[in-house]
Amino acid sequence: MRILYNIGLFLFAFAVKAAALCCGKARLFVAGRRKLFARLDAVARTEAPVAWFHCASLGEFEQGRPVMEAYRAKHPQHKILLTFFSPSGYEVRKHYDGADFVSYLPIDTPRNARRFVRMVKPVVAVFIKYEFWYNMLRNLEKAHVPTYVVSAVFRRRQVFFRWYGGFFRRMLRTFRRLFVQDDNSVELLTRAGISSVVQVGDTRFDRVCAHTQHPADLPTVAAFTARRCTLVAGSTWPPDEEKLWEVWASMPANAPLIIAPHEVTEERVRAIEKRFAAYHPVRYTQVKPTDALQPARVLIIDTVGLLLSVYRYGQVAYVGGGFSATGIHNVLEAAAYGLPVLFGPNYGEYVEARALIAAGGARSAGDTPALRDMLQAWLLHDEARTVAGNLAAGYVKANSGATRKIMAWL
Repeated sequence: MRILYNIGLFLFAFAVKAAALCCGKARLFVAGRRKLFARLDAVARTEAPVAWFHCASLGEFEQGRPVMEAYRAKHPQHKILLTFFSPSGYEVRKHYDGADFVSYLPIDTPRNARRFVRMVKPVVAVFIKYEFWYNMLRNLEKAHVPTYVVSAVFRRRQVFFRWYGGFFRRMLRTFRRLFVQDDNSVELLTRAGISSVVQVGDTRFDRVCAHTQHPADLPTVAAFTARRCTLVAGSTWPPDEEKLWEVWASMPANAPLIIAPHEVTEERVRAIEKRFAAYHPVRYTQVKPTDALQPARVLIIDTVGLLLSVYRYGQVAYVGGGFSATGIHNVLEAAAYGLPVLFGPNYGEYVEARALIAAGGARSAGDTPALRDMLQAWLLHDEARTVAGNLAAGYVKANSGATRKIMAWL
């Protein structure tokens, strides 16, 4: 199986290089790894202990951020190396000042893994939620580096729990501790013979709670909402935008809509502008301080990294992905700010979405008429909206504290 794994990696690397000829994201993936080890020389030359944190992409970064910040506070003499697998994480957070070094993760070939671990010489390695790389984990184990995974979620259908999953289960046994989110993960791992598992919850609760204590000021968004009852639609895909367009004509005449698409590309932004043309859409990055925003009913967030702060200015949230095969995105960011949350029907695998519905802070709409009725119920009725929003915020606050539990072990 190890041979097949390594062959698969070489084929993957070849396929990405071929895709880079026509795909921008693949080009970033390849270019970011060019001369990667030369750039890691600064890590190799530092005399301070190095703590290595790895995230697949931007979502995992936000999940691991509370742990990184707590680790730095506890070990200020250590240097932090933050690595990403995906360009969507690295390109946004390559200047993150909470880490001393930010880099792409090299492809997990045996040679790359040996070289990486020898250069970095981490005193601890922390993987966020996913990303189980055999050669990296094997070399960390050989070097006796304590290795952890935090905020992990395991599901029965994963390869670890198949009859042929022995090779992958061996990866899990290299971790000193697996910090998981739920009881189901503990049960699955225990049955698979993995005993070094601790349930601590999800660090995303800590991240969103911390953000509400120090929110960013966004004057453009404040001017656009101007004390009007606003719907913030975050991480949307075209099916979400189609549903919102179908129902928006029946919403209050002056209700503002903020749309933050999951993928911010010129093509996607233009498609949103065209669909909502009747509502005078404006782009966030093109608004000038002197512009009169009141005629506009749709504000498009055409830049990344602002959504969590944008929720502060809304009264109701719609989280995208629920009408797509992708499934819904992060509902906790909106809930932390006390917004009741709506989303489509594809949410069954997301524990926090199911729990938020059970708590009374969220609802799922299966079709356009249901979405219209639910939006009207919260946009037009202050008391119902306030009650649901308080329940959403209470759910987030009650489930915070995972970072503190993890740091007790680290």
